[in-house]
Amino acid sequence: MSRIISTEEFVSEVENGKGAVVVDFFATWCGPCKMLAPVYDALGESMEGKAKFLKVDIDQSLELAQKFEVATVPTVIVFKDGKELDKLIGFFPKQKLEEMVNAHI
Repeated sequence: MSRIISTEEFVSEVENGKGAVVVDFFATWCGPCKMLAPVYDALGESMEGKAKFLKVDIDQSLELAQKFEVATVPTVIVFKDGKELDKLIGFFPKQKLEEMVNAHI
């Protein structure tokens, strides 16, 4: 299951965390983000124990969006042991997201 995190939680969960963490940078007003949400949440549930699935609201955490150069939402970034490994921008099918995550766990 994915959950929305704050900037402070991002540091502890992602930057200082261990293992694979998938982060969906989204906005509440974004249509493609709303389309991706059920796909992202379902994948997070099916991959529980293999990777953490988290969300960052760019309007609430602008500094994180800027730090990771998120200019378009949704943007999904895979981190492992605090390092950015891969990124998908815009809406995409579940299979593409699943392949990206599986490549890094």
